[in-house]
Amino acid sequence: MDVYSQKSNLKFILLLLGLFIGIATVLYTDHLANKMAGEEKYKAKLWAEAIARKAKLVRYTKELFTKLAADERRKVNIYAQSTKFVLTAENDQLTFFNDIITSNNDIPAILTDDKGNIVGARNIELPKGAKTIAELPAAMRQEFSVYPPILVDSKYTKNYIYYKDSNLFSKLKQTLNDLLENFISEVVLNTASAPVVLTDEKMNVLAFGNIDSSKMVGQDAEIRMIKKMQATNDPVVADLGEGVMRFIYYDDSSTLKQLRIFPFVQLGIFAAFLIISYFAFSNARKAEQNMVWVGMAKETAHQLGTPISSLEGWVEVLKEMDGVKESPQILEELQSDINRLSLVAERFSKIGSVPQLIAENVKECVERNVSYMRRRASQKVIMTVQCPDNLQFKINKQLFDWVFENLLKNALDAMDGEGKIDVEVTSDSQHVIIDVTDSGKGIPKNKFDTIFEPGYSTKRRGWGLGLSLTKRIVEEYHNGKISVKRSEIDKGTTFRILIPKA
Repeated sequence: MDVYSQKSNLKFILLLLGLFIGIATVLYTDHLANKMAGEEKYKAKLWAEAIARKAKLVRYTKELFTKLAADERRKVNIYAQSTKFVLTAENDQLTFFNDIITSNNDIPAILTDDKGNIVGARNIELPKGAKTIAELPAAMRQEFSVYPPILVDSKYTKNYIYYKDSNLFSKLKQTLNDLLENFISEVVLNTASAPVVLTDEKMNVLAFGNIDSSKMVGQDAEIRMIKKMQATNDPVVADLGEGVMRFIYYDDSSTLKQLRIFPFVQLGIFAAFLIISYFAFSNARKAEQNMVWVGMAKETAHQLGTPISSLEGWVEVLKEMDGVKESPQILEELQSDINRLSLVAERFSKIGSVPQLIAENVKECVERNVSYMRRRASQKVIMTVQCPDNLQFKINKQLFDWVFENLLKNALDAMDGEGKIDVEVTSDSQHVIIDVTDSGKGIPKNKFDTIFEPGYSTKRRGWGLGLSLTKRIVEEYHNGKISVKRSEIDKGTTFRILIPKA
């Protein structure tokens, strides 16, 4: 399959790949967006309902508890008044008020005198040995200090009734609190798609959802998770009434994280696709250029071969003619030009094939090429060479001479027939370094790489192939490197060639 068919197939494959990537990314993005939209809509609806129900439940609970508390205090007041009457009533009234006192079979109450000594108790079992309020256990004293005691002021003495919520009232309050707590936990943890943690005011974890349980083992792990969530989003505060607060810490859902990362992934995919496409087309273009170079070079060598052979035959004929024998310099010049044409044809014939590299003396090679160009340059052009004597490198003589000729011709063209060309040869541990410096027009810095591209030329009639061919010979056939070392406008240019040592 030729390079053009390969290029067409490559373009088609890249086109299909681009379409596939584009369609796949669009579909995947649309899928994630729809999924995220559905989850967010569902979560927002549930949270709105949860807040509404919670607020209604809290209001109802507060109203109910207020009424129950007032009702129980009213009952205790009746109990207190009955106690007062029992202490002062006549015998015919004692039975009636005693019935009222004994009818309290639900509200725990403790009757004391004005010194805190316990006189009696109702609906509660006192600890053995506890004869005063101060001798009661701390927890019991706390329970009976929630409400202020009721004074029973008789004409003989003052008594106080301490009481707490009835057993029924306490159970109802605890049940409602549990229902409210469970309701909040269930809504938050079971309907949220994001990782959530429910805590109290002291950051004690009450429940969590959508989190790997292994990451919530121990208080330190819980605190780390809460701080991580708090750094991402502010917590949602749930006011349960009566100063009871709950805090909902949450992180971004996995779907939202994917949506946030996906654009960068998508850009990376397209960047990789563009890079692959660029290198693919670049390699295809280089392969096409190589085909053009090789075809042009071999066709040129083929076209030159026939007239050169003919000219060599005519030179032999001229040698036998009497008039020409008297002017041998004509034959010498003619033979020199034919040899030059043969060299050019040989150079072109080597393009596209693997050249044979032979160790050559660097100084001899450089001086040979400089001497050849010096004879053909203006008398106003000075050429100098600085090169060590015993330095060698591996080159193909015909092709490398072509490199030197191109550099020197470009230098001469840049100087308009007047100036200086210096060739300086040095070396490092691996390479022979050749610097060719002219005093010509110079090259802009933004053109340092462009001048080696095929077709670039500053001459009106130039083809822009000389430096491109030079670069190809140095880098592809000699494993070297050529570049513009430095250049200044109207001051000159230095080309540097690196060739491996022999």
